[in-house]
Amino acid sequence: MLLTIIVFFLVLSLLVFAHELGHFFVARKFGVKAEEFGFGFPPRIFGLQILKRARLIGTSQTEEITAEVIDQPLADGSEVIQEKITDKIKEIDLVAPTKKWHFIRGGRDLTPEEKNFGTVYSINWLPLGGFVKIKGENGEHEEDKDSFAAQPIWQRSAILSAGVSLNIILAMILITIGFMIGLPQVLDNLGHNAEVSHRQVQIVQIFDASPAAGAGLAVGDAIVGINNQNFVNYNELQKYVADRAGEKLNYRIKRGQEEFVSQITPEIRPESGKGGIGIGIAETGIVKYPWYIAIWQGIKTTFVLLWVIIVAFYQLFKGLIIGQGLSVELAGPVGIAALTGEVTRMGFIYLLQFTALLSINLAIINFLPFPALDGGRVLFLIIEKFKGSPVKRELENIIHNIGFALLMLLVLVVTFRDISRFSGVFKGIWEKIF
Repeated sequence: MLLTIIVFFLVLSLLVFAHELGHFFVARKFGVKAEEFGFGFPPRIFGLQILKRARLIGTSQTEEITAEVIDQPLADGSEVIQEKITDKIKEIDLVAPTKKWHFIRGGRDLTPEEKNFGTVYSINWLPLGGFVKIKGENGEHEEDKDSFAAQPIWQRSAILSAGVSLNIILAMILITIGFMIGLPQVLDNLGHNAEVSHRQVQIVQIFDASPAAGAGLAVGDAIVGINNQNFVNYNELQKYVADRAGEKLNYRIKRGQEEFVSQITPEIRPESGKGGIGIGIAETGIVKYPWYIAIWQGIKTTFVLLWVIIVAFYQLFKGLIIGQGLSVELAGPVGIAALTGEVTRMGFIYLLQFTALLSINLAIINFLPFPALDGGRVLFLIIEKFKGSPVKRELENIIHNIGFALLMLLVLVVTFRDISRFSGVFKGIWEKIF
C-alpha cells in the first residue's frame, strides 16, 4: 500500500514537472525572465542560481614602427630616413563567461542583488511536481522587456500553451518506450513488423443487469478458458458461448496476477440475439516494434488517443448540457491514486501506459477554455486580439479566482465520492501505515 502512495506521487510529479518545464523553456526562449523554477511546491528547502562572470583571457604584444628624416643631409645632398621601433603591450578586450553557483538556503525572500542574478532553481518540501514563476505573468512589469506582460500576444499564447504541448510530447515518449519494450494493445490494425506475445481474450465492456455483471466480472479481466478449454481467439470464444445458452459454464478468469473460476449461465442477449453473458471482448496482447518503427507508432498512437479523449470529453459535456447527466465516471486525486495502485500491481509496462494516458488527459483538461486554466488564459488573449486592448487586469484576476474556486470545489466533491467508493482500499492503507 505504501508503494501505491509513492508511485502515485512520482507519477503526479512527473506530469506536473513536465508541464511546468514546457512553460519555462518557451519563456526563456523568448527572453522572458523566469524568477524561479522549482521541483515540488514551497516552502523552499534550498535554491541555486547560476552566476555569470567575465574574466580576462589573454594579452598581446604589438610593435609600432615610425620613420623620421634626419635634419643633416649627406654630402651628396640625399636625405637619411631613420626607422624607430617601439614595443607596446596592449590588453586584448576578450572575455569568456564562467559559471558559478550561488546557494540559497530556506524559503527566505531574495535580496535585490540576488534577484538580478537570474533564475532560482529550487528544491521544495511538497513533492507534487513543480512550478515556474514567470516575471509579469499576472500583468505586472509591463514596461520591462523581459516581462511576460510586455510580449506580443502570439508569444504569450505560445508560453501558455507550452505546458500542454510538453505533456503531449511526454506521452509520445512514454508510448514510444512502451512499444520498444512491449505494450498491451488490442490486436487490430497492427503496424508493420509488430511482434505479438501473451495473446488473450480480454473483457472491454460489461452490460448492466447481465450474467457477467452478476458474477462480478470486471473490465480488464482476461478469459483464459471455459470448461477446461482454452481460448486466445475471441471469434471462437463467442461461437462456443453462443451455442450453449442456458448451460452453466465454468469461466476461468485472470485478474492481474490472480486466477479464479466463476460459474456463469449464458442467456439470449437482446443486443445480439445470440447466447452470451453480456460482455464486450477483444483480442489483446503485448505488442513490440523495432525502435525506428516504435517512434512512428508512438507518435501515431498518441494522436489517436488524443482524439479519442477529446471526443469523450465532448460527449461528457454534451450530456451535461442536454441534461443526461454524467456518461462516464469522474475520478479525482483519490480515485487516480487507487487506479495507480491497481496498475502498479499489473506491472511496469501497464504503469507506463497509464502515465501516458494521464499526461494526455492533463493536457486536454488544462487547455479547456475555463478560467484559471491555461486554456482560459489563452481565451483572454484571443479576446484581447479581437478587442484591440487587454481585458482589465482586475476583472481578469477576479474571473480566474472564481474559476479556481469552482475547480477546487469540483475536486473536493469528486474526492469525497472517490473516498466513499474506495473506502475499503484506503482503510487498508491507513491500517498498514499507522
